[in-house]
Amino acid sequence: MFKQLLLSTAAAAMLAVTLPAGAFAAELMAIITPSHDNPFFKAEAEGAAAKAKELGFEPLILVHDDDANKQNQLVDTAIARGAKAIVLDNAGAAATTAAVQKAKNAGIPSFLIDREINETGIAVSQIVSNNYQGAQLGAEEFVKLMGEKGPYAELLGREADTNAGIRSSGYHDVIDQYPDMKMVVQQSANWSQPEAFEKMQTILQANPEIKGVISGNDTMAMGAWAALEAAGRTDVIVVGFDGSNDVRDSIKKGGIKATVLQPAYRQAQLAVEQAKQYLETGKTGTEEKQLMDCVLINADNADKLETFALKD
Repeated sequence: MFKQLLLSTAAAAMLAVTLPAGAFAAELMAIITPSHDNPFFKAEAEGAAAKAKELGFEPLILVHDDDANKQNQLVDTAIARGAKAIVLDNAGAAATTAAVQKAKNAGIPSFLIDREINETGIAVSQIVSNNYQGAQLGAEEFVKLMGEKGPYAELLGREADTNAGIRSSGYHDVIDQYPDMKMVVQQSANWSQPEAFEKMQTILQANPEIKGVISGNDTMAMGAWAALEAAGRTDVIVVGFDGSNDVRDSIKKGGIKATVLQPAYRQAQLAVEQAKQYLETGKTGTEEKQLMDCVLINADNADKLETFALKD
């Protein structure tokens, strides 16, 4: 079991002050993600930390909670601690560029996962899921499950997050080809399960005729499904996006009907592998921007899903 250092912003700032710059410089790798309350981000951190330990690094796990200011402080911490590299699932495409540039100026390369930034040539790698391709897979399954017709709701992710827009575009480029599919409401639940629960309750009251919900991630899908169950509306078709174990279990029980797996665990490990290669050779051997295809998960293959990866 590898040692993990999970620090709050305050603790991280304290370490930045009390430890000399360069401490652990030969081995420290900072792994910075959104909150581990979302199992997707927890899987990223665990995957990166396991691979870092395997390759001889000491993982420093930090959480920015989708707060760009906190993220900036954590990058300062990584610099002060003399990290050799940063693996980062960022807190916003526009807000992150300056932080990554700051790390680069300090001689620390960054390897981004899950979310891109608006610039190239600042991070060494940007490894993201093919969100558009995955959204199309989810939308095709949703249309099929809906019988190509009926009123539906869409739950959007955090509007500042590039992935939220890409997934919604992928959904609509498929669904909008079917004239009998009618979106009656589209609302953001900010990737949050409690917020999705509340939004779904309101949506049901105003639109009791809905027959389906397509969600920008699994966490919101779980919130929506909980609200539907509470209202006795288990007839409503719900499709998510991420490939979480929670949605896998719901699919196996006949609840949520499908999700789209984005390989979070492998993506994070790949970032660490590329960091190791870059530190040793000055190159990763691949392009900066890299897309990993997604996989549809439904009742046919849910048994093979475990922690954002498909088992053989």
